[in-house]
Parts: sequence; structure tokens; C-alpha cells
Amino acid sequence: MSLGSPWVAAIVGLACGVLSGFGIGGGSLLMVWLTAAVAMEQPVAQGINLLYFLPTSLGALIFHIRNKKICWQAVIPAAIGGAAAAACSAALAVGMEVGLLRKLFGGFLLVVGVLEFFRKPKSP
Repeated sequence: MSLGSPWVAAIVGLACGVLSGFGIGGGSLLMVWLTAAVAMEQPVAQGINLLYFLPTSLGALIFHIRNKKICWQAVIPAAIGGAAAAACSAALAVGMEVGLLRKLFGGFLLVVGVLEFFRKPKSP
């Protein structure tokens, strides 16, 4: 079974979906798999990741709403700001060299990983 087979993609999608449900960032790990393991170009992997995000976020969102884990006052301004930034960034990313885009994404993952590693848990 090759890394690009539908069965492997389903297993990776399942694992990333579990992480997405926990709010860990399964989409970021999906990007790593698509670019590193499958050797997919970064812009193509980003498009797949965006489409992957729609059903996985909807599935997790249902349970967060049901458990009253949504701060609705923050949703509208965050969604407007996020949509505007995503549109501008996507327009910028389309014209970028793939190598630079991969390095920026890798650097972002490293920074987030280091910050998470050294973050102190909040006391109850």
C-alpha cells in the first residue's frame, strides 16, 4: 500500500480528525503528511487541507455548541478578521515560491511546538 493510496489517506484523515476533535490541529499534521510523506506541492496540500477542514470543524463544532464551549461574543469579530486575513494570505501564497512557503510553514510549526513545549499549565 503506497502512502498516496486511498486507504492510507483515510487512515491519516481519521487520525487527524481525532486530533481536530480535540482541538490539537489535525489539519497542520495533515499538511505535514501531504507535503513530507506524499511529496505533494504546498499549494495543492493547502487546498486539500482547507476542504478537509470544513467537515471536520463542523463535526467538532456541533459538540462544542452542545456543551456550551463557544464564546459567541468573540465569534463574529474573530470570523471576520480571520476570513479577511485568510483571503489576503491565500492571494499572497498563490504567488510565492513553493520552497519559501514550505520553510515558512515549517518555521511556524517549530515556533508553535516550542511554545507549547515550554508553556506552563494553568492552575485550576
